[in-house]
Amino acid sequence: MKKKKRMISTLGFLVAFGVIYVGLLQFKISQYSHVEAPKNADYLIVLGARVKGTVPSLAFASRINAAAAYLKKNKETLVIASGGKGPGEEISEAESIKRELVKQGIGESRIILEDRSTDTYENISFSKKLIPQDANLGLIVTNNFHLYRAISIARDQDLAVNGLPAKTPLKAVFKSYTREYLAITKFYLKRYLLD
Repeated sequence: MKKKKRMISTLGFLVAFGVIYVGLLQFKISQYSHVEAPKNADYLIVLGARVKGTVPSLAFASRINAAAAYLKKNKETLVIASGGKGPGEEISEAESIKRELVKQGIGESRIILEDRSTDTYENISFSKKLIPQDANLGLIVTNNFHLYRAISIARDQDLAVNGLPAKTPLKAVFKSYTREYLAITKFYLKRYLLD
């Protein structure tokens, strides 16, 4: 009987801890989800996501559309299209960004390709090397659920950037947020325990 009670109380503690932890993660995510991007940034870094053949996924298309809207209003801003070629992708994520931006009227001369990265850490690290030397104000463009972690990774790499949040399609919300909670946890472990 005591063993059963102990097991129930342990389980209750773990559930309560899990709910509180996810609530804290959601609070951090929401702090970055609705930021207003400053005007006239020197550059944007658009983070890659899944490409189905040559077509960007819904969440990825949302990032590209947010970048295009900003670039149309801020004519001097350059854009670094970041993302390599993964399984099932016929072109790199960077090339997908470029093609979609050009379709929306953004000149190729404003687009810099970073087409080797395979995750958010590499997106930031490889893109950082392509930022023009005289650039100061930079924005990371990604879906609202991903912005907190992306900016945190950038700041850990001594890159001071702001965010430009793109909406997350309703269809992708549950899967995206669930995966992001795990990714943030991995980020925390790497930052605080493994370094």
